[in-house]
Amino acid sequence: MGNRIMDPIVGKLMGLRYKSHPWHGVDVGKDAPEIITSYIEMVPTDTVKYEVDKTSGYLKLDRPQKYSNVVPALYGFIPQTYSGERVAQLSADKTGIKDIRGDGDPIDICILTEKEITHGDILVMARPIGGFRMIDGSEADDKIIAVLNNDAVYGNYKDISDCPPLVIDRLMHYFLTYKDLPGNKANTEITHTYNIVEAHEVIKRSMEDYKDRFINLNNMLSI
Repeated sequence: MGNRIMDPIVGKLMGLRYKSHPWHGVDVGKDAPEIITSYIEMVPTDTVKYEVDKTSGYLKLDRPQKYSNVVPALYGFIPQTYSGERVAQLSADKTGIKDIRGDGDPIDICILTEKEITHGDILVMARPIGGFRMIDGSEADDKIIAVLNNDAVYGNYKDISDCPPLVIDRLMHYFLTYKDLPGNKANTEITHTYNIVEAHEVIKRSMEDYKDRFINLNNMLSI
């Protein structure tokens, strides 16, 4: 087959037949990092944890929640991002903790909205306003906090400082406890809450990390 370029019409038809991988096949958006496409894995009514299978791209049951905590907002990840060397270096610089590495996943995102969205496996447009610098073991595991773009209630939030403290506390509690198992507390900590400027920096770095990690992916898919 060599380096034969795919007929664009054939490419469009293949898109109708095959589901795009939500991590690799969905564009983060031309206005990133200010407005980004996000893939939603979980919603507040979910009583079990779902996540995307990174090989197939299908949503899978990860594990039943052992405790009664539920995600307090839409939860998912930012397509075509990767927590790699650049993201890890920012965490190391900000925390002073040495030997931090990226967790090798797309960047997680939690999206505030007044709308009642009842299931995941959907794409939404979100506007980042800040985030949590979370360390899981020795890995950078940033959580971007965003609002649903043009949301009636949260749409006017410009920065994480606009969020009521109770909202921030609920989000922090969830992220610090959702991996806990009976008799085995997870080794996670949130070292900082950061603003919109730093959230944009994390996203930009993760987009560059993604390009480095998957530099040959587009070439492979076009053969």
